[in-house]
Amino acid sequence: MSLWSLLSLASLLLVFLPEASKGYPSPVFRRACLLLPLLLLAACQEPPPRTAGPLRQEAYVWQRSWTPAVQESVAQATDFAGLVVLAAEVDFRGPQPRVTRVPLEGKTLRALGRPVGAAVRATAFSGTFAESPEIVRLLQGTVRGVAAEARAQGISLTEIQLDYDCPESKLNDYRDVLPALREAASPVPLTLTALPSWMRSRRAFRQLVAGVDRYVLQLHSLVLPEKAGEVAALIEPRSARGWVEAAARFGRPFRAALPTYGYEVAYDARGKLLGVLAEGPLLTWSPDVTVRAVRSDPKAMAELIRSWVRDRPAALTGVVWYRLPVEGDRLNWSWPTLRAVAAGRAPRGDLRAVIREPEPKLAEVDLVNAGEAEAPWPATVRLRWQGPAPSAADGLAVYKVVRAERGGLDLARSAAGLLRPGERRAIAWVRFAARTEVQVELR
Repeated sequence: MSLWSLLSLASLLLVFLPEASKGYPSPVFRRACLLLPLLLLAACQEPPPRTAGPLRQEAYVWQRSWTPAVQESVAQATDFAGLVVLAAEVDFRGPQPRVTRVPLEGKTLRALGRPVGAAVRATAFSGTFAESPEIVRLLQGTVRGVAAEARAQGISLTEIQLDYDCPESKLNDYRDVLPALREAASPVPLTLTALPSWMRSRRAFRQLVAGVDRYVLQLHSLVLPEKAGEVAALIEPRSARGWVEAAARFGRPFRAALPTYGYEVAYDARGKLLGVLAEGPLLTWSPDVTVRAVRSDPKAMAELIRSWVRDRPAALTGVVWYRLPVEGDRLNWSWPTLRAVAAGRAPRGDLRAVIREPEPKLAEVDLVNAGEAEAPWPATVRLRWQGPAPSAADGLAVYKVVRAERGGLDLARSAAGLLRPGERRAIAWVRFAARTEVQVELR
């Protein structure tokens, strides 16, 4: 065992093992239990080749409809080296497989002038491909159809990517079907997404990734806490680094998929998990339900990018962000946030109060997020002026007047929330008998 391996293993043990003393299997500790067997095996080998410098960065487009907002988002994606767009979904959960095609928006993708890959998403198949030739033919037809549509649209695909929910116990069955799917995709390269847990089956994983041109290691997943008070996370950066190091030892080039999105997790009054909500319309819950948002941390992801730019395994060829921001997203990052993180920089915060005077003697107060990251609503907003008390005043949005006196008033937040970059919300108005200058302090 090399000195480098011993030091790496010792440092990771020091990071993760204190979690075991907390008396419960936290999400961080559960990830450590997955990672440590891989590190123990890897410690007996020499470290893989290293490299440094800028990372190639791409992004997923995972919408099922190319709305104007999606097309506008793609048009803004000039900072990225390429895109991977959802092109088809195969659902094996019903009595019969169901294939849904997502038509490619050729005009928008051609205008972007960036390499484009197409993804075929498939849920777990309860049988085996070896004993289900009709299912193999269905998958082949889906892959061929995606490749043919791309050619008809004038899109030169850089890859067809399989995003298959393969159980770890069926990796060999998945491997055996890849030659048929690779032939169906030809001459377009065939790639696949892989989960870190698959690496525990070292031989099966090695043979699986050998059957494709390259793969994407999906580092994001939601480890749900059983109770509302426990911590939930989409990705733990220390685990992500360890998984990338472990994957590099298989000697195959790969990209890492990192999250930009979030979930909402609902719990009942006893703290029991009710369900998980992804992007979509806001729902109204009863007062005894606790809803927690689980988000990807931009600051942590920026540090992860910086660390890989400084030093990384040579097998890590790039990053694919899941997913591209689209106007109207509630739980996904905005464009300013993603651009900052992709540059390896923690998004800049800049929350301001702006006073407007739509008519004489009336002052209206807006909160403006001029930064690159989401900003929480301030707990308290204090208005101050010189002169007599106003004739009327009120709070707006989530703010209520809690104290008014000569020369000022205080507004208190009635609910927590976030302002997205570029968002502007009116929070108060004050009417005076004469024109009055108002100053605002955010707390």
